[in-house]
Amino acid sequence: MPFVYDKLFALMKEKGITKYQLRRDKVIGVSAMESMRTGTGHVDTRTLGYLCEYLQCQPGDMMEYIPENQGGETK
Repeated sequence: MPFVYDKLFALMKEKGITKYQLRRDKVIGVSAMESMRTGTGHVDTRTLGYLCEYLQCQPGDMMEYIPENQGGETK
């Protein structure tokens, strides 16, 4: 599914939190962060939960669903 995590990176910038801090505090691993950054791979719901707790936010504050078919119909 095409999830985009641009909101996560904007939220992190707004709160002054770096990717290094997330890794250091064992919130998210390098591969999961890279998957989010590049929009490839799979992100576990447990990871999303850890991020929500750490950042004090809701999933919709971090990510957005963009249908692959922007023409109207979704699969």
